[in-house]
Amino acid sequence: MSLLRILGGLAIVVTASACSDPPIVTSSQLGGDGGAAAPVASAALVLGDGGALPPTRISQSEVGESEFVETDRTRDPFRSFAANFLEAARRPDQNQRKVTLAEYSIDELKPVAIVMASDYPRAMLVDPNGKGWVVKKGDYIGRPDVVHLGGPGGTDYQVNWRVDRIRDGDIVLLREDPAQPSAAPLTRVIPLRTEADEKRN
Repeated sequence: MSLLRILGGLAIVVTASACSDPPIVTSSQLGGDGGAAAPVASAALVLGDGGALPPTRISQSEVGESEFVETDRTRDPFRSFAANFLEAARRPDQNQRKVTLAEYSIDELKPVAIVMASDYPRAMLVDPNGKGWVVKKGDYIGRPDVVHLGGPGGTDYQVNWRVDRIRDGDIVLLREDPAQPSAAPLTRVIPLRTEADEKRN
């Protein structure tokens, strides 16, 4: 047998042993008795000297209940937010304007006084709780009405009554529809409630 064949055979054996699985360590090789369970091989035996991983241990005291509470910084990756979008789509668009007495309808407000002495007339409205509110021309008052636009799949939006004029014996309100700018606005007149009217009622 030539020297080249001997060297070639040694190279094959070395390559096969390097590519094979790591050796299995038994309890007899580690000095344990045959009946005891074999200890687990360390990461150094499996990965080699250069690939050993340090063991990571987390004690119970380091993990508190707050680690499992969802916050702005820690969100549940499996939580679905589809219901939030559906609820927002069902709600009508909120007004961006300031509205006086937005929690009461126009029918619940009673005009009890009108002041015409200045260039800017004022009117006093009384809410169901007996509290008086002073309004002037241009103020939006009362609970908004919800208007539906676009059929079954359309959207809802809110429109408010606006004080257009304050006259000697009544208040004139207008309600404009922003979705229909060419349509004439609705008009409503609220007469002044005098003491005689209150007694008759």
